[in-house]
Amino acid sequence: MSLLVVGLSHRSAPVSVLERASLDPDTQSKLLQDALAAEPAAEAALLATCNRIELYADVDKFHAGVAELSTLLAQHSGVGLEELTPYLYVHYEDRAVHHLFSVACGLDSMVVGEGQILGQIKDALARSQELHTAGRLLNDLFQQALRVGKRAHSETGIDRAGQSLVTFGLEQLAAGSAVDAWAKGKRALVIGAGSMSSLAAATLARAGVDEIVIANRTFERAERLAQILTEPGTGHTGVAARAVEMAAVATELPAADIAVSCTGATGLVLTAPAVETALAGRTAPLALLDLAMPRDIDAAVHRMVDVRLVDIESLAEASADAPMAGDVDQVRGIVSDEVAAFGAAQRAAHITPTVVALRTMAADVVTSEMARLEGRLPGLDDKHRAEITQTVRRVVDKLLHAPTVRVKQLASEPGGAGYADALRTLFDLDPETVAAVSRADLNDADVKNRGRV
Repeated sequence: MSLLVVGLSHRSAPVSVLERASLDPDTQSKLLQDALAAEPAAEAALLATCNRIELYADVDKFHAGVAELSTLLAQHSGVGLEELTPYLYVHYEDRAVHHLFSVACGLDSMVVGEGQILGQIKDALARSQELHTAGRLLNDLFQQALRVGKRAHSETGIDRAGQSLVTFGLEQLAAGSAVDAWAKGKRALVIGAGSMSSLAAATLARAGVDEIVIANRTFERAERLAQILTEPGTGHTGVAARAVEMAAVATELPAADIAVSCTGATGLVLTAPAVETALAGRTAPLALLDLAMPRDIDAAVHRMVDVRLVDIESLAEASADAPMAGDVDQVRGIVSDEVAAFGAAQRAAHITPTVVALRTMAADVVTSEMARLEGRLPGLDDKHRAEITQTVRRVVDKLLHAPTVRVKQLASEPGGAGYADALRTLFDLDPETVAAVSRADLNDADVKNRGRV
């Protein structure tokens, strides 16, 4: 089996295509289940964010896997396969590992170095574990990706190379001014109460806005976010925050200086007429930040006077010219080292069931020969029987020690996958016995990894 990823992102597809291809949570779950039911895939995981959709799978056939995963992405996104295909990219085996590790470090993000992606990778792993679509390979891969991403942020200055999408968006709205100076004293409306909206609210609070109004379809979540923003404690900003029902957006928008929207709605949250109505009688310009995919705010708002709209599309254009910090090269080095280490570990793990099966067969031979000996020497006492048994086991262990240690070393090197087959052939090991060990290892890994994210 081999790792395959098929996907599209802001680097391969225009925002209009990403917007149409976005998947709601129920569709994501259905896509994972259908991927696992497909013949080439034994495991599946989905990384779906506002600017990327990537389907990871452990497949036994490359071409069939690419065809099946591409078809599934088209079916569940609602974008026709012929239209979607030019924007899809494919990574296989080590290149797939390299891609995910790069994504985890923020190297493939719209804003290089942003840390939000780690939470999204964590959520992707949790979803696949909950649906039982991730086995040993994808559990190991995503867990390691999280560790690599954390290592990159702790050992380098990659955070200086970029920032979160929220901060970058606010910088674009500030148009060259310091965000703190630009936001100070303003009133903000935040539409949505998910992770991105919560980050936006917290960032605005730290920037010094006077008031934040939180609107959400579930009022309790908006209320909880408003409470968190006003609770005393570390990082308390003293901002005034309150929650409103989603229906109150129309009445709150005219009083706002800044509005940030990031919901999971499938339609527009702020239409052009709604924004035009909010502008009536205003003397100050209105700043709008749309972080949703598909978009929450009508793109026609770009053409309105006294409104500045920054959305995913304009962020993509702005980030293309963003300077790269020298730390990026250091992170790339970390990624390369970690990819090599992951590949070696996976190759070594591949031969472990064969080594275990070999040692099990040797133990069975010792047991069988001791039974024959007892039949020929019925008067053998317990002390001598134990001594003979121990001696035979030591002989077998010494004979097997060097070749099994060496074969694990060889198997961990590139091109070492064939050593497991050679070992099975040389010792005439039953393939079913080896497979049984693999299944036992997989079950143990599933139990161990469940709940670790």
